[in-house]
Amino acid sequence: MKQAGVFAAGELEKLRHRSNRRYLEFLRVDSMSAGIYSLPAGARDGQSPHKEDEIYYVLCGRARMQAGQEDYPVAPGSIIFVAAGVEHRFYEIAEDLSVLVMFAPAESA
Repeated sequence: MKQAGVFAAGELEKLRHRSNRRYLEFLRVDSMSAGIYSLPAGARDGQSPHKEDEIYYVLCGRARMQAGQEDYPVAPGSIIFVAAGVEHRFYEIAEDLSVLVMFAPAESA
């Protein structure tokens, strides 16, 4: 089990981009997992509810987040909590969006 680590968001975003995927998981332990999730401006976010609680930290970009009946503008520095099972998605993505995503416990496959 990983006991410590330091990660550079810029380097993780480069790895995610090279993977040609919107989500790159970079950490997984029993109690949590974390990744970088990116959506280009104008994209459609096809997420479905997760079985785990989630925190997003917006690294760059501007969009709106719908979570359940709530709706929020998000920008760099925004921190978003979404409880397990809640329908949520980013929309009106005005600028390329990149977010740090943390799941607790670790995201199920």
